[in-house]
Amino acid sequence: MTAPLDTGRQNSPPATPSLNAKPLAAKPLDEKINYASMIPFILVHVACLGAIWTGVAWQDVVLALVLYGARMFGITGGYHRYFSHRSYKTGRVVQFLLAFLAQSSAQRGALWWAATHRHHHKYSDTVHDVHSPRHKGFFYAHVGWIFTAKHDKADYRAIGDLTKYPELVWLDRHYYVPPVLLGFATWALFGWSGLVVGFLWSTVALYHATFCINSLAHVLGRPRYLTGDDSRNNWALAIATMGEGWHNNHHHYQSAARQGFRWWEVDTSYYIIKALQALRLVWDVHEPPASVVRNEQRLGTKVIEAAAAQLAASFQVDKLTAQVREALAHTPTLAEIEERVRQASESAKVRVEALVANIHLPHLPTTDELRLRASKMFVRTPSMDDIVERARQILVANICRQLATAPA
Repeated sequence: MTAPLDTGRQNSPPATPSLNAKPLAAKPLDEKINYASMIPFILVHVACLGAIWTGVAWQDVVLALVLYGARMFGITGGYHRYFSHRSYKTGRVVQFLLAFLAQSSAQRGALWWAATHRHHHKYSDTVHDVHSPRHKGFFYAHVGWIFTAKHDKADYRAIGDLTKYPELVWLDRHYYVPPVLLGFATWALFGWSGLVVGFLWSTVALYHATFCINSLAHVLGRPRYLTGDDSRNNWALAIATMGEGWHNNHHHYQSAARQGFRWWEVDTSYYIIKALQALRLVWDVHEPPASVVRNEQRLGTKVIEAAAAQLAASFQVDKLTAQVREALAHTPTLAEIEERVRQASESAKVRVEALVANIHLPHLPTTDELRLRASKMFVRTPSMDDIVERARQILVANICRQLATAPA
């Protein structure tokens, strides 16, 4: 998500970020968090303390749960599965209502959300990712990125399928209209306790449940599928976010309306989408193919390349390059050997051949060694041989590149 287990092998990727991971380099100015712009966000949290004075009645708690559930579906079924991934179809009226419901969560506009999320999937857990814990740290991935100049505006060129609807464009430009109207309605109908407990508490809970998919779902949990990034399945997050916690499943097959691929993986958002389909309010609900669920489908080039790069990077290229350079410095060239053979007597030829037979270049990782390490780093995939072969090419290319550079 943006503003925010299997019987097979469950190995973790090698580059697992910690909760306190720090960026490797200073962020550009447009990626620095503008803490002043966080003040309204912080004040919403502080306002939740108003319950000390308003009190907390059971009706307020029920209201908070209802608003949490309804708006969470707006985020998961609307922002994410419909606007970002187009995993089902609907008409313009329902489309607008989904956007309005989602925006009542006070998580910006539907178009901004979808554009940002599509960018995330394009560059997931690379240095270009909008919110990768691996590269930018936990806090930045969880919430900080939202308050940067770079991400204040989204690339609307990526959502031409949505910007053609003027009502969505208007709603996206006035993204605070839905939460303001909902807040006013809860105050008018349920009083101050309804506003504080029912509306504000549920809004803050929505914030952090959603944000945890960006941060914790790339840190904690288990991967079932090899996706080339750090996405994980996390049952606790799946319960809190009505199915979004099956995040590795989603990254494996992004266009599916269903993210809990197995029957025991609770996916409340998918159940609601199916109910809407039964009512003929939505249609063409995209399901994951059986071959995808069973992990029988070969990986795409992008994932193979990402996994191969991780595998190659797990070897010490500097050390291997130094060994090759040292060996080459003490190894006669082919021209030198041929010259010695031409000049040598028959008995000398034997000694030269023995010399050639005993030349030992430094050991480079074999295909079997690469495959063994890959099996420890990655979950099972039908494309493992492709990953191993590509990793060997990358490793050799990296060594050759360093050999071509004169040592310091």
